[in-house]
Amino acid sequence: MRWQLGRRSTNVEDRRGVPVGPVVGGGLGLGALLLSLVVALLGGDPSVILDNATQSDRPTTQVPRTTNSPSKDEAAQFVSVVLADTEDTWNELFSQNGMKYVEPKLILYSDAVQSACGFARAAVGPFYCPRDQKVYIDLSFFRDLRTRHQAPGDFAQAYVIAHEVGHHVQNLLGISNKVRALQSRVSQVEANQLSVRLELQADCFAGVWANRAERSRQILEQGDIEEALNAASSIGDDRLQRQAKGYVVPESFTHGSSAQRVSWFKRGIQTGDPQKCNTFGRAI
Repeated sequence: MRWQLGRRSTNVEDRRGVPVGPVVGGGLGLGALLLSLVVALLGGDPSVILDNATQSDRPTTQVPRTTNSPSKDEAAQFVSVVLADTEDTWNELFSQNGMKYVEPKLILYSDAVQSACGFARAAVGPFYCPRDQKVYIDLSFFRDLRTRHQAPGDFAQAYVIAHEVGHHVQNLLGISNKVRALQSRVSQVEANQLSVRLELQADCFAGVWANRAERSRQILEQGDIEEALNAASSIGDDRLQRQAKGYVVPESFTHGSSAQRVSWFKRGIQTGDPQKCNTFGRAI
């Protein structure tokens, strides 16, 4: 991916090495419950948050201040460039439709972070918090993407960032709120299916960004698309469940199968049209 000469975003906040504040109150606070729901919708493990919340009477977790290595600093620059590129893409698309795009903030953190949605550890992976309109990423996830998920490459990482920004787009368009309202009125299986559709749309939006960025700024190099498709496939629910449990439970999917994720990312990158990303099959 040709990113080194790209514009850097001014919306990146670096909290790496900054001490994390205490988890307030005993038991499960509203913030912890909300973030656990968000993490579950994003395919993470909500127990990481809930377990921490129930241990809130223990000493406050402190993240030691460390000097960022050159490789981490380069990764932070990469994240900033990709975020800036998503800003350029979605500002243009929103403007074309008579709307204003509110740019999200992106928070880099180490090990643990406090968001408006509650306290989270890096184990939950990258996530978007709709309450503060911020994307949260511990850069160690990119190492996990490369080693644990066997999805190397800078464009695989860019896909992850663009996917989280896709959730921000959904939030701005009111899609996320509508989905959450529907989920409160249906069974758990149906709620999971709605989560899958939300995630697949974020994948499609990530593809739309890739299409527009390549068309306007020629960012792609040979093999980049394959990297992103491999990443989408690697974090499909069926593949992750098979790796963790040895079997698959489709009713519990919250992100979609590998084939679905690849298909919707492809649709976005082939069309470059957000209107083609209606994973719900009807207006919601």
